[in-house]
Amino acid sequence: MMYSKIPLAQTLVSLCIAKGINHIVISPGSRNAPLTLSFSQHPKIHAYSIVDERCAAFFALGMAQQLCKPVAVICTSGSAVLNYYPAIAEAYYSNVPVVVISADRPEYLIDVGDGQTIRQKHIFKNHINYEANLKQDITHKSTILSETHQLSKDMEQKLQEKVQTYNEQEINAALNTAVEKNGPVHINAPFDEPLYGMQETASVFPKVQPLVLEEEIDHEKISNAANIWSASTRKMVLVGTLPPHTISRNYLELLANDPSVLVFTETTSNLRDDAFFNAIDQMILPIEKNEALLDEFQPEVLLTLGGMIVSKKVKAILRKRQPKHHWHIHENRVFDTFFCLEHFFKMNPNHFFEAFFSQTKPIESSYKAFWNAIKEDRQGKHAQYLKQIDFTDLKAFETILTSLPNSLTLHLGNSSTVRYAQLFEIDASIELFCNRGTSGIDGSTSTAIGTSVVAEKQTMLISGDLSFFYDSNALWNNYIPKNFRIIIVNNNGGGIFRILPGNKNTVNFDTYFETIHEHTAKQLAEMYHFEYQTASDVISLQDVLKTFYDESEQPKILEVFTPRITNDGILIDYFKFFNEN
Repeated sequence: MMYSKIPLAQTLVSLCIAKGINHIVISPGSRNAPLTLSFSQHPKIHAYSIVDERCAAFFALGMAQQLCKPVAVICTSGSAVLNYYPAIAEAYYSNVPVVVISADRPEYLIDVGDGQTIRQKHIFKNHINYEANLKQDITHKSTILSETHQLSKDMEQKLQEKVQTYNEQEINAALNTAVEKNGPVHINAPFDEPLYGMQETASVFPKVQPLVLEEEIDHEKISNAANIWSASTRKMVLVGTLPPHTISRNYLELLANDPSVLVFTETTSNLRDDAFFNAIDQMILPIEKNEALLDEFQPEVLLTLGGMIVSKKVKAILRKRQPKHHWHIHENRVFDTFFCLEHFFKMNPNHFFEAFFSQTKPIESSYKAFWNAIKEDRQGKHAQYLKQIDFTDLKAFETILTSLPNSLTLHLGNSSTVRYAQLFEIDASIELFCNRGTSGIDGSTSTAIGTSVVAEKQTMLISGDLSFFYDSNALWNNYIPKNFRIIIVNNNGGGIFRILPGNKNTVNFDTYFETIHEHTAKQLAEMYHFEYQTASDVISLQDVLKTFYDESEQPKILEVFTPRITNDGILIDYFKFFNEN
């Protein structure tokens, strides 16, 4: 194999491989040529070329999310690296290990009017777990500098050794942090010309610093929590975003069988059980103005797991009706979502439960029985209401979600898509993902495609129309598998804004909030060689879905058209129906 003549490029490639990073997403450019040539020709590397840097970063995020290990993105200097920021912010808040490697100009070319040059140091400082600003190799300097700053061979070698040591330490620290903190890191690498030189043998052999994965278990704090838990008759477990298979089944069964515990699981939690309250907003929204039910709902102990919570209503209720004790369990970070956090157990949830449940005792309680009765009533009214409504977003989501095949990897777009999904039970065999770190509509398609490339199961994205069109460059991708599927629920605008408070049906609202449009995905499907199908009512949707997941020679897009001006009314009446019938 061939190696770049630049020692820094060799060092980066060697240490990435040593750390098990073998998926590299590269966007074209010249300044990153030493890395592009080195990674793309390495036999242990899976290299992907994605032109749009914003899409490339979300594509890498999808792969890292699925592989549960770091994936690197590489770009040239200048504005290219700025396009990574949306995905880096998402990775930061979602705990996904994306490694950004940005090529940079040498320091003497910064702020002197050189093209494609910006200040790249500290560019992600508010949303990164580590940044390594590397030093340029002394032995690979421009002819301009070599003519004006002559060094003896001995001095040059000593300086290069210091640079090499520094770079090795920083790269090791960055890559280790990506794993230890399970989040994004940034490595900024300055390269001087010439950039394209290659050689047959390696000239540097960097040292690999081992990972340090430590977990401190505070046994006294766990014992105190177990005593409080054992004495409390109203306990709630609220689970936000979690990767699949995070919690051991035996601990879930202990929670499911406890009469004093309500387990509320968000769609993004990947925890589903008949004994849990899985369709969270179906339970929460109808009680927000019922003071008596709010009193019954308020827990003494709130135990939260995972990441971001989708449901705005459950956050609002628990902020108003705060528990006496709120504990959060997570390996990396905590957010005081309900403004009453008492303890943060920074550890693996299974390790916590192992120590915790060995010290708890059962207690009699009617808490779960009371809410189970309400749950059964809600499920009955849910089915009753859906039978009587016309075709709208709500009916479309019912039809789609009940058609899903088992063992699917499902990505949900943000805004209304993930919120509609909160109203339905989804089969436990389906692994579900959504970019809920920043909850932006950008990047959902790119993330889903990244997942599809490395997932063992068929991958599908359900997206709103604005989110899909916003990220349409995601389809400019040569790696999309044939079994990848996209369903677009097209209501001709930002339907979520019709549900929110505001002066609807005005020129201002239509233009600047809902952003009405008449676009379809047909031409995009043709351009990017997707099979394209449509549906606009229950019968046509059911008919298409019969074969939509079947094997095909091309990936598929299904565009479902729903009525823009009636969707919000049907959803609002859905929640009224629970209290009026």
